[in-house]
Amino acid sequence: MKAPAHTAVVVPIKSFELAKGRLAEVLSAPARAELAKRCAEAVLRAAAPLPVFVVCDDEHVASWACASGATVVRAERPGLNEAAAAGRAAALDAGCQRVLIVHSDLPKPGPLAPLSNEPGDVVIVPDRHHDGTNALLMPAQGDFTFQYGPGSFAAHRAEAARRGWAVTVVARPDLGLDLDTPDDLAAAGLA
Repeated sequence: MKAPAHTAVVVPIKSFELAKGRLAEVLSAPARAELAKRCAEAVLRAAAPLPVFVVCDDEHVASWACASGATVVRAERPGLNEAAAAGRAAALDAGCQRVLIVHSDLPKPGPLAPLSNEPGDVVIVPDRHHDGTNALLMPAQGDFTFQYGPGSFAAHRAEAARRGWAVTVVARPDLGLDLDTPDDLAAAGLA
């Protein structure tokens, strides 16, 4: 039997068909679905060689994740905070000591494994505006309330401080650019 990995990657993914609704003014529904899938594929490739847990509530995403070699975790409740918690719990149950929660809408992510070598109990990669949290490395065990939503970068730092966990902030352009707005598409060279 293979020993459990020290660090696992958790990727919450909503239905490809429902993703990227804020881009509806510039992309058709099929184009948004294709973009969401391409970004998710890039994130899973960037996760290698770490094990990946995809948290979803969509059959198509679950089938795709399974075919991609990821472990599928069914989201029992809607929301990114709930999905992150479910993925973290699944990684802990699998024997992982740390989890790296990464958004699925990163168009050009580089390797994720080097983040596990950063100092600190918690490593946060903010979005390019230093408002959101695009990647969050943390212990798999211990009380932690996820704070995804507007201002999550500051909120996650505060939550880690509440726990007494040392925080390292890593600004990486490849992970700081997520695709939420037409401006993000332009910044990624996709507009």
